Amino acid sequence: MYPAMELRLPTWISDLVETRGTVFPTLASRMAFVIELARKNIDHGGGPFGAAVFESESGKLVAPGVNLVLPLQSSLAHAEAVAIALAQRVCETYDLSSPGLPPMELVTSAQPCIQCYGILWWSGLQRLVIGARKEDVEQITGFMEGPLPPDWIQQLAVRPPLPPVTVVRDVLREEARAVLQRYRQLDRPIYHPGSP
Repeated sequence: MYPAMELRLPTWISDLVETRGTVFPTLASRMAFVIELARKNIDHGGGPFGAAVFESESGKLVAPGVNLVLPLQSSLAHAEAVAIALAQRVCETYDLSSPGLPPMELVTSAQPCIQCYGILWWSGLQRLVIGARKEDVEQITGFMEGPLPPDWIQQLAVRPPLPPVTVVRDVLREEARAVLQRYRQLDRPIYHPGSP
């Protein structure tokens, strides 16, 4: 018999959502929320990444996510993957662009790695909002993010028959970089294959 894997958010996230509310009217307020997720995840022993799926027009939070690689012992459990998977459960569909759903977006404290780029591609989300860039993650923390095609933004914008994904970068970039710097200063683990 193989072990079961359960994707469960840490309990502290419910308290944060209760305090902050579930509607974030601006991209800056949405990014501030996911950066706070990343910061608090470090405080609770997790990786320095936060993400959330929002309804693009209303700013309503659909599902938050944090990096759960270490507690779940699974390289699949990146913040973006967690947020997308939970949003799909909330919406009861694997396609977040299904008829009847409002346009949705992924807001993430750092640019998605190669794995999360693929997950985003298939999710049906229609906008990607990024704080820190790939080079910030790699230079500050030492994490390897994997190779993305040089034209990855253009590839997300043209993907028939799926709706295009619009990319917005550098939203609160310095604040997102500060979380990565804190993680590095705390000398927390760099968890990718071959890391010491």
